[in-house]
Amino acid sequence: MTLKELFAPFGKEAPPLPVRGLTQDSRRVEPGFVFVAIPGVPLPHRKPLDGHAFILEALGRGAIAAVGERDLTLPVPYLRVADSREALALLSRRFYGEPDRSLTLFGVTGSKGKSTTAFLLHHLLEEAALLSTVGLRLGKEARPPVGHFTTPEAPEVYAFLREALDRGLKRAVLEVSSHALALKRVEGLTFGVGVFVSFYPDDHLDLHGTPEAYFQAKALLVERSELAILSAGLPHLDRLRRRPHLLFGPGGEVWAEGVREGAEGLRFTLHTPWGKGEAFLPMLGVYNVENALAASAAALAQGTPLERVLQGLAGFPGVPGRMEVVQEKPFRVVIDFAHTGKSLEAALKTLRATTQGRLLLVVGAAGERDPRRREDLGRVAARLADKAFFTEEDHRTEDLWAILEALAEAAREEGGVFELVPQRVEAILRAILEAQEGDTVLLAGKGHEGTLERGREALPWDEREAALKALRLRAQAEGSSPREGEA
Repeated sequence: MTLKELFAPFGKEAPPLPVRGLTQDSRRVEPGFVFVAIPGVPLPHRKPLDGHAFILEALGRGAIAAVGERDLTLPVPYLRVADSREALALLSRRFYGEPDRSLTLFGVTGSKGKSTTAFLLHHLLEEAALLSTVGLRLGKEARPPVGHFTTPEAPEVYAFLREALDRGLKRAVLEVSSHALALKRVEGLTFGVGVFVSFYPDDHLDLHGTPEAYFQAKALLVERSELAILSAGLPHLDRLRRRPHLLFGPGGEVWAEGVREGAEGLRFTLHTPWGKGEAFLPMLGVYNVENALAASAAALAQGTPLERVLQGLAGFPGVPGRMEVVQEKPFRVVIDFAHTGKSLEAALKTLRATTQGRLLLVVGAAGERDPRRREDLGRVAARLADKAFFTEEDHRTEDLWAILEALAEAAREEGGVFELVPQRVEAILRAILEAQEGDTVLLAGKGHEGTLERGREALPWDEREAALKALRLRAQAEGSSPREGEA
């Protein structure tokens, strides 16, 4: 595509120079790119960066044009717009040939349960693409996630959809965060099915400001969906039900009866407008029944037979870093992404039900995020774990000890037992060395993530490998080898 073609819908004359790509990150500019300058998002904990300050750097790297909101004179074609974020999405869509027009899109949003529901839905649909916090899938091909966001920026979203279409796929599942909706990373997309799994009003208030603004951001997915799959427990259902919809959960059209949780997973009777059947889901946590209902409803509504849905649930391999069992015996080691008070509470309560001994917890709190999370995490850890090891979790440019002390102060108020261990590798090792037969060690907060952010560095990280290494060190100290069948 040429620059003339790319800018034409905006009424901007430009030379027919070939465009090789576009980005909002000046560090990723290559010769032939278009750079879109985006004003930063003001947050309580940091001053925002402004993309306009990086235009000259982008030009130095070979950008052939720029887009922004300011009145500027540049030595290259410059497109001034009222909203750079919206322009980035619309330009990305045009550059990648509007791939969404030929794909059936499934969007999944919610305060909790997005990743599991998206993975489940992708599994039930079989030949489909998946864009998720945990990773990408093109059919059965797996790739790591794009950056640290649930939903990447618009150029990555549209590039991924273009590749999915070029691979011959006809359907794509997108995990869509409130940030992505509010910051227009998915602008221009219309979803065949939009799934709204859950809503907790006290989440992400550092960005949205109020629970109402947070809800409205989530509700944008429903407004842009031809069919909405809604939890019957959502607030403001009257506002959401203006679109064609299907409810799941108690009181809905898709619901579960007789839920039983065992060590091997969840069993229940699945009721739907397309019939009913006995379902088995090999996952821990009763809350995952809601995720299964949401994914099943979306798949059934798009024509997947009930029998295939039941088979798919039973054969679900799980989600990396979501209640992932690393070792079962003599003590259990589990990895989970729980990084808020509510998600940590759900994880600890789930594991408590099947733990004969003590429940040991390794957890931290992220820097440059809502400080109230630290208090919630500290209190929950103190109440529900027998002992917590407070450690690092992407403290970024904030002082790590200040974060640990905030966790400790909240835990002290609840009378909790804990240690402060700044290095996450050491915290995991200490917890595993302390574990005894029948105990459970929960490593919370990192889950699937492949980096650990210290200062301005993003260091490689693998939570599962850190746990396995600690288990090997324990086995060496005890003079035995790890049990291969259990790790």
